[in-house]
Formats: sequence, C-alpha cells, structure tokens
Amino acid sequence: MAAITETAAAVMAVLVQVWNLVRVTLVVPLLRLAIFLSLMMTVMILVEKVFVGMVSLTVRIIRLKPEKRYRWEPMRPDLETGNLAYPMVLIQIPMYNEKEVYKLSIGAACSLDWPSDRMIIQVLDDSTDPIVKKWKSNGVKITYEVRDNRQGYKAGALKEGMKYDYVQECDYVAMFDADFQPESDFLLRTIPFLVYNPDIALVQARWKFVNADECMMTRIQEMSLDYHFKIEQEAGSSTFAFFGFNAIDDAGGWKDRTTVEDMDLAVRAGLKGWKFVYVGDVHVKSELPSTFKAYRYQQHRWSCGPANLFKKMAMEIVTNENVSMWKKFHLLYSFFFVGKIVAHTVTFIFYCIVIPVSVIVPEVEIPQWGVVYVPTLITFCKAFGTPSSIHLVIFWLLFENVMSLHRIKAALTGLLDAGRVNEWIVTEKLGDAHKPKNTDNFQDSSNIQPLINKPKKTQTNIWQRFYFSEIWIGLFMLSCGCFDLATRQQGYFIYLFLQGFAFLFIGFGYVGTYVPGS
Repeated sequence: MAAITETAAAVMAVLVQVWNLVRVTLVVPLLRLAIFLSLMMTVMILVEKVFVGMVSLTVRIIRLKPEKRYRWEPMRPDLETGNLAYPMVLIQIPMYNEKEVYKLSIGAACSLDWPSDRMIIQVLDDSTDPIVKKWKSNGVKITYEVRDNRQGYKAGALKEGMKYDYVQECDYVAMFDADFQPESDFLLRTIPFLVYNPDIALVQARWKFVNADECMMTRIQEMSLDYHFKIEQEAGSSTFAFFGFNAIDDAGGWKDRTTVEDMDLAVRAGLKGWKFVYVGDVHVKSELPSTFKAYRYQQHRWSCGPANLFKKMAMEIVTNENVSMWKKFHLLYSFFFVGKIVAHTVTFIFYCIVIPVSVIVPEVEIPQWGVVYVPTLITFCKAFGTPSSIHLVIFWLLFENVMSLHRIKAALTGLLDAGRVNEWIVTEKLGDAHKPKNTDNFQDSSNIQPLINKPKKTQTNIWQRFYFSEIWIGLFMLSCGCFDLATRQQGYFIYLFLQGFAFLFIGFGYVGTYVPGS
C-alpha cells in the first residue's frame, strides 16, 4: 500500500513538473498574445460603438431626418393622368413552409395605401393557397409563382421572380419576408425618396417585433436588433449612405453565392455608387424566433453568410473605382472586419476562454481597464437602443456571450468556405405574430389575436433539449470559477459562476419557448 502511494506521488510530481514546463514555455506566451490581441479588438469595438453612437445621437439632437437630407414630396394622383402619377411597384414575398405567418404578410401587402392598378404582388413559394384567389377577387394584382426546385434558396426565388414579363412594367421593387407586416402607408412614405432622388437605390424601414414580450430570449433579441436599427443603421445611413440589409434589384440582380443575398446585393449596389436611406419612423412588424433551436439556425446564417461574403468580395471592394477610399475603409474595416469578424471572435475568445484560463495561469494578468471598464462601456452603448429593457442588460450580456460560441463557429465556417457554409434552414416562426380578428379584412390592425394557439413552454423529454457544447463550456467556466474562489487569485469567480450557469441553463434547454418535437 505504501509503495502504491509513493508511486502515485511520484507520478503526480512528474505531471506537475510537466505542467509547469508546458505552462511557462507554451501556455503563458500564447495566453499573453491572446490577451494582447483581445484587448486590441476590444478597443476597436469600443471606438466603433462610440462613433456610431455619437452619429446617431447627433442626428437625433439636430433632428436631421431623411426628409431633410433628401428631396421628399407626397405622392398624389394627377388631374390629367390620374393614378399614372404613381410609379408601378412590384412587391415580392418569398416564403417556404411558413404557413403559420404568411397570410399576415400577404394581407398587409394587399392592404397597402397604393392604387391597386399600380402595384403587383408576387408571392414566391412552393405551394398554393386559396388566399391568393381571395385577394384576386378583390381586385388586387397578385400572382403566385411556384418553382420546381429550391436552387439558390431565397435568392434563387427572388431572381426567378424577376424573369416574368409583367415585372418589366414595374419601376420599383419592395421585398417582405413571410412574417413581415408593413404599415398601410409604407409605400407612400418610402417611394418618394426613390422617385425624387435618382441616386438612391434603397429605402430601409425599421423592424418592430410583435412577440418581443413572449419570453426572455425574445426580449434580448429585441435589445440587439433595436441597437442595430436605431443606432447602426441610422449612423450608416447618415454618414456613408450605406448599411447592409434588404436591397433593391438595381445592382446586377440577386446572387445565391452566400446565405445573405440581401447583404450581397446591398454591397454590390453600394460599390456602384448608389445611396441607401434608413427611415426609422416607418415600421414593419415581424416576428422573432422564440425557440432556441430556430434562433441558433438563424444566427448561424447571419454570422456565416457575412463572413463568407467578406471573403468573396474583399478584393472587389479594394479594386473598386466607383467609391471613395473612405467608403472602402468603412466597408472593409467597420462593416465587415469589426462588425462581422472581430465582434464574434473577441466575445468568445476573450470572455469565455482567455479570462477563465488566466485564472489557472498566475504568470499572466489582464489589466482592469480591459476586463471591466471597456466592456462595461461597450455594453451600455449597445443597451441604449432599448432603454425600456436596460434592466435586463446583465441577462443580455450573459446570453450574448453564450451565442458567441455559435457565431464564431459560423464565422470561421464562412471564412474557410467549409462545412455548413451554404446551409439554409428557414427560421421557424410559431405564428405568435398577431393579426386582425377578421382574417378577411386586414384594415384594423389594432385588434389582434394569435394566429395559432401559443405552444406550451413545458415538455416531457428533457434529453431533446440538451446542447452539449454549451454544457461543456459551462462546466469549464464553473471549474475555473471554483479554482479562483479557492485560491483567491484574480477575483473573477463571480463572473465565471454567472457565465458558467448561463451556459448550463441554455445548454439544458431552459431558454425560449419549447415546442415538443421541434
């Protein structure tokens, strides 16, 4: 027995010596390099957030609305030509297996305040439904186009939709996803920008979310997207007349080379010198994914697609001769590199790997400004997009750190053009988006009710809810927190415990709305 104890002690001593050697010669230098790079990226993000925040604040203070920066006049029928004074508008609604929400989008589009003979509604789908016949009988020009394949996914459907002969008579294109519900005056408030300003190619409205209060996950999504629209889109529109989202088909057509066809088209339009306008006063209702599974798929597409597009368009941006060096810098550095690569990288590497590892490596130390002050400033810069939810900022921070695990994987997939780079899974919407009580009349949007019964948030088979990558990261962070608490090395244990439990909480599926069998 004594011999076994001595042998075990000797083995343990050898392992400690090996660990000390590896730690000093390999782990410490790599960790110091990771800390240096993480701090640099954190400062880059802070500078970016302060800049867009100051631009947005300035625009609000001086009330520099788009109507003041560009010519805008209300659309009216002409005494001689009548409705011909209104340009012809094509409204595209691409969808795929979204029966829970598509009636709302079609109904809202058909109810737009615009002469019915001056717009064509084009539903792009792989199935048929009587609702199209109903609106046709009401005098609306609506077509239902069906493809025999899903090549190119949404971009393929939109591209195919532009090939029909009746499209040639249209002057402008408006595009709404299947769950989008534009306000009735959407065209009246956006089309004048295009009519009276020939250099404008895109007018973007603000998204409003009908199910933001459904659960904590949807509240957090609302905080992130409100910041994106109210701050980032406003700043991009006011300074560079560019931002990345739904674009108009005026830059060579839709391309299906990535899973972010709208961003692809927006970048190509921007490189041709077109200007974009964000109109935050115009709202379009939409639904947030309320299941964690659906949100993960959506975030994979939103993170992988931009990184893949960056890889494919970087040289095209550099060699472009139609835009200024300042706009090229904005596209390459601010829009793509910092916004789509650095943000995901530093969030996961620094807050979920470097900080926990530094606890068990006493030779390294992270400066307090880099681990406390700068991250706090960044967090509050982003939280001000939704002041009513600022009390949820801690939950938002913990959740965003968990999601960074998936975003960095997706960004690397896009950069390397590997694995799931072209994966397109339609974001599942549960139909909790609200609609008018009378489905045959879409005019009174103040009376709303669920489209389908709200699913229960309980389930019986807990194993279906497990996400093991989150569980392993959570256990790792909790172990580092326990080590820090026991040795009193860095004092990070409070953060590590909170973040570790957040990973476990999400890893075991206790977030969002759970739908049995999903």
